[in-house]
Amino acid sequence: MAIKEGDFIRLSYTGKVGDNVFDTTQEEEARTAGIHSKNAIYGPVTICVGQKHVILGLDEELVGKKAGEEGTVTVEPAKAFGERDPKKVQSFPKNKFSEKPVRGMPVKIEEMGEGTVVDVIGSRVLVDFNAPLAGQTLTYTYKIEENVSEPLDQFRGLVRLYAGRDMEIAMNDGIVTVTLAPGINYDRRWLLWRGRIIHEGFELINGISEITLVETFKKPEKKEE
Repeated sequence: MAIKEGDFIRLSYTGKVGDNVFDTTQEEEARTAGIHSKNAIYGPVTICVGQKHVILGLDEELVGKKAGEEGTVTVEPAKAFGERDPKKVQSFPKNKFSEKPVRGMPVKIEEMGEGTVVDVIGSRVLVDFNAPLAGQTLTYTYKIEENVSEPLDQFRGLVRLYAGRDMEIAMNDGIVTVTLAPGINYDRRWLLWRGRIIHEGFELINGISEITLVETFKKPEKKEE
């Protein structure tokens, strides 16, 4: 059966700029390319087609394909990270930064968002707020591993996709229960995407009527004197 928008699938992919790998679901590929992260979870990702869970050009490529298919797609900037905008490269006084700015350092300017220091000239700092791959044409090789039809597996996929971690999740009579890991409220990624996970759980997955987040605290044991 052909894949359509709204279907959940498990997808493996590798993204390149020229011959350089910048993103991959395959751990060995990441090691070879020198982009391996010990905090990343590797392996196929579960996505909902048509929801821009991957780059738009790759997302559109998946429609009409079938589970088990492999392919390669070239993605122009308009359907990747956009064109480079010279107006997004701006100069700021050095004393605006709490840390000494150096080339390549990521920074966040309240009125502009996140950017990268590209040069320091005297008392001025040049910051680029374009996405790092803006203006680049990308190439993706991919494999559609399988369709994902079970609501519980679909929700687990959303959690891993957005939160970058696996959690203990159960579903019974339409109620999804997520057991939160200790200290998760200090996880910036979880705090940023928690609302999106809940929203998409209701909007994209059939049969979910309630989502419960369970956080447990244990009383610390007293040390013997």
